Amino acid sequence: MACTGTASITIAEMREFAGFTAAEQRYIRRSLDIGLARRDAFTLWGRSPAECMAIRSQYLIYQELKGLRGAMPDETSLEGIAAFCGTLTRLAAFDLAQGRIESFGAFRFLYERLLGAGVRPWLPSAFCAASALPQIEPERRKTLLQTLSEAAATAAGWSAREPGFYPEFIDEAAA
Repeated sequence: MACTGTASITIAEMREFAGFTAAEQRYIRRSLDIGLARRDAFTLWGRSPAECMAIRSQYLIYQELKGLRGAMPDETSLEGIAAFCGTLTRLAAFDLAQGRIESFGAFRFLYERLLGAGVRPWLPSAFCAASALPQIEPERRKTLLQTLSEAAATAAGWSAREPGFYPEFIDEAAA
């Protein structure tokens, strides 16, 4: 029975991923390759010199993920919030400024996989803070912030279940 429950959750995660735009899907897969050190993103994702420069920038900023994984503050304490939220917001601002993440759902999907289930309580505030920064164009800021549902912003609790589906690169020639 547990396998059936896990399988249906994984299928739900796959369906959620399938609902993202093609640009979001590509960016999430690339980001997971970089953030989880799965593959060489330059070889796999670099289609142009500009994209290779963006990948290099992402490799550099994603170095901060290592520190975040071990510094998640307790939800009931103020200890460590400034450093954690500041770094998480900076990473979120980087990702949102790339113009590929169009919604809180895609943002949440990515960061749950980069940092684990424990980051869920911190994602609405990081998304709002990053979306509202002046580095994000005003019209895009508005669009991003409108994707955060009231339910996500005011959730009383979050699941501790780790994600089960981690999308990977699919070679179109092999498909």
